[in-house]
Amino acid sequence: MLPSDSELRAILEKARTIAVVGLSDREDRDSHQIARFLQGQGYRVVPVNPRLSEVLGEKAWPSVREIPSDVPIDVVDIFRRSEEVPPIVDEAIARRVPVVWMQLGVEHPAAAAKARAAGLTVLENECIMVQHRRLHIGPVGSA
Repeated sequence: MLPSDSELRAILEKARTIAVVGLSDREDRDSHQIARFLQGQGYRVVPVNPRLSEVLGEKAWPSVREIPSDVPIDVVDIFRRSEEVPPIVDEAIARRVPVVWMQLGVEHPAAAAKARAAGLTVLENECIMVQHRRLHIGPVGSA
């Protein structure tokens, strides 16, 4: 279930750093275009992709778990196949990331239920960029 518009607005206005799991260095991929949009809105994007060393000017990490603890993560945005979601959610829970956001086409009810039981907000099958634009949220820190 999608949070209310006021809850979505609060998530997007409070967030500063978004870990993008499955971020591609290929400019034609949705993950790259959406991460670039997020950077343009003032968010810090932390790439998570074990095959890359850097994307969009940021060091890439092999997993959420391996992002240094001094890098606060507000949202884990997932661009991976649905069957790959559970370990990513486990890492988000372990890091106490407040929000897990599964992009369009990505959903895993059991992992989502586990994250919600741990107190995380979970969105499934939703595009963070679409919601950002729909709610007319300005750049980070402009509120």
